[in-house]
Amino acid sequence: MKSKDSGNGHAHVTETPDVSHIRNVDVTHEMSDVHTQGIFTFIAGLTVMTIVVYLLMWGMFRVLSTREEKRDERPSPMAMTGKERLPPEPRLQSAPGFAEELNKEVAVKESEHAQGPPKPKDPLWEINVVRTQWESILKNGAKDQSGKFVILPIDDAKKELLKQGLPVRTNEPAKADSNDLPTAASSGRMATGGKQ
Repeated sequence: MKSKDSGNGHAHVTETPDVSHIRNVDVTHEMSDVHTQGIFTFIAGLTVMTIVVYLLMWGMFRVLSTREEKRDERPSPMAMTGKERLPPEPRLQSAPGFAEELNKEVAVKESEHAQGPPKPKDPLWEINVVRTQWESILKNGAKDQSGKFVILPIDDAKKELLKQGLPVRTNEPAKADSNDLPTAASSGRMATGGKQ
């Protein structure tokens, strides 16, 4: 494409001049543009320093961790013990202290039957033991320290209830008094006294 010169010897500003005729066999690239050795040296130094800082931080955390483990701080005399921190009874299953007495009772029974080391407990161990105890109480009843039945066995309780007699419902419809029905203005509340 030929440029149109205005006559003063200058080409238009947006046109690229033809430089295909310029050749320099001795120069393959311009050394002053980018210094690649400096870039690679910087990247290598940055990588080495990153690794050094990582190792220093890892060592510092190990030192601080061992120092904290060695520090044996005695609790304050006013601090609560483990048993005092427990929530009040009844405790939820798997809550700390839930199975203290339960574990003691079952450990005695297991030691009588078990041979060798104790077996690990599965997650449902507590609820299974409690259900076994409940079934035993329903079947055999529960006695207090004096030997008197506190909870009757279920079959005996049914017989006792039949001896006392069950309450019977009459077939008469309940009488509805006008004072017993709530009004729209009462918001469902029942009147306690006479007419107000």
